[in-house]
Amino acid sequence: MRVALCQMEVAQGDRAGNRARAETMVRESAGNRADVVVLPEMWTCGYDFAHLSEHTEEIDGETATLLGQWAREHGIWLIGGSFPIQFADGVSNTALTFAPDGTLVNLYRKIHLIGLMDEDRHLAPGESRATFAMGKPGTPPATRAGVMICYDLRFPELARAHVLEGAEILFLPAEWPVQRADHWRTLIVARAIENQAYVIGVNIVGRNDRDRFAGGSLAMDPWGRVVAEAGAKPGILYADLDFQLVADVRRRMPVLRDRRPKAYRL
Repeated sequence: MRVALCQMEVAQGDRAGNRARAETMVRESAGNRADVVVLPEMWTCGYDFAHLSEHTEEIDGETATLLGQWAREHGIWLIGGSFPIQFADGVSNTALTFAPDGTLVNLYRKIHLIGLMDEDRHLAPGESRATFAMGKPGTPPATRAGVMICYDLRFPELARAHVLEGAEILFLPAEWPVQRADHWRTLIVARAIENQAYVIGVNIVGRNDRDRFAGGSLAMDPWGRVVAEAGAKPGILYADLDFQLVADVRRRMPVLRDRRPKAYRL
């Protein structure tokens, strides 16, 4: 499975420009034989909370419609990054995943909201998560996947829950600031090793009115080895994945089998 990590330069508040950049990257990724294309967190508008009401969309709004169209047009799995969506209980930082036929197969509302970036003041947290089956277009599902968003990376319980439900790959759209870049890389390595799963972290570059983002998008294999790693400039990173490696690593080092959940109860 070939995965394209779209390391965008997200312009705060510029929805039209960001959509155009995303469409170009999706098209280029598909042209380079990507089976899965991953966009970053809040890619339509960035953390433009001062104008959040202008950027918030409905679940069947313009961006969701475009994502479904792009997936169907190019015959790809599209992990559509995240953007603000209105729900009955508030606006959430929401990731949508589309199958190659354009069908919405997974909706994830970011569970952990980071106070350092004022998310908890403006957004409603999600309360649930689910894995989904995926594979190369035109073939039976080859694996299960889960989606987390940025700050979720700091909470190992969430990644482990996905893996216990069968996930072999975790997708992580993000807007991770440069001042914590070391944490980004270290935690992706940790989540990959402890869960014996691929972890695909897709960050942005550029800056907004309070933070700078330095990319460093990363595909990590289940043994904790780098498959592909980006620098600090916008661009598309490609990672070719082999899910037999997940089975091999889990057989050689049966960490999940050796868990003792009764001993972990509080």
